[in-house]
Amino acid sequence: MRTTKEPVPIASLLPFLIITFGLAWGILAVFIFLPEFASAFFGNLTGQHPLFFLCVYSPAIAAFVIVACYGGKKGVQGFLSRTLLWRCSAGWYIFLIILIPLVFYIGAVMKGTERFFPFDSAGALFPALLLSAIKGPVEEFGWRGFALPLLQRKFAPIWAGLILGVIWGLWHFPAFLLSGTQQSNWSFAPFFAGCIAISIIAAALYNDTKGSIFLAAFFHFMLMNPIFPEADPYDTYLLVLIAIPLIFLKRRMMFTGKTAVTEVIPSR
Repeated sequence: MRTTKEPVPIASLLPFLIITFGLAWGILAVFIFLPEFASAFFGNLTGQHPLFFLCVYSPAIAAFVIVACYGGKKGVQGFLSRTLLWRCSAGWYIFLIILIPLVFYIGAVMKGTERFFPFDSAGALFPALLLSAIKGPVEEFGWRGFALPLLQRKFAPIWAGLILGVIWGLWHFPAFLLSGTQQSNWSFAPFFAGCIAISIIAAALYNDTKGSIFLAAFFHFMLMNPIFPEADPYDTYLLVLIAIPLIFLKRRMMFTGKTAVTEVIPSR
């Protein structure tokens, strides 16, 4: 793998994980092990609770804290510049805008979902879209924007994506133990497999776009888009099937890492 002289060292992956897991798991542990106290003091935990947002934002918080420590204001500005990268091949836009929705609609048919549009009015739709846009996609500052480049200094993108997918999947685990969260309605095993498949796909997307956090976040948003019908776990199975030919098509980059992004703060 290539080396880099940028200020963020690979050793910073450890404090990133400590902050990310410590913040999210610490909050959720209070609700899991002290439910009566947590509910009385903070209220019932739901996907819209401020503390749940804090859990979701923990990878981004960790990334910005560490980037600021090592790179200062200019480092943060450089890191944020990755949100302005939007150029990629037409194939990736077709994947994001056409293929991802098809995954959910085909998955919904396989599941036998009867309602293909979950909303009765625009008044309910737009707040849900806004909530989805400012929630999960923010994670990508941490996962793809920070952790992936560091892992790619030691591993080819296929392995970096796989390792990050395992970490990402495990990070979600406590949410499956709480009744107020969306994850409580899902099975962890297919979700975990989906995290690995999505992480590998996201690694290919991130490297092909020269490190675009914007497109990684847009991919994340499309996977959470509330206008799509309920398709769990079949959407996950389809994403795993998509990851396999993608690895083959991108095998030169995925297995060699010659064009892998290894800088957290772009050099220019």
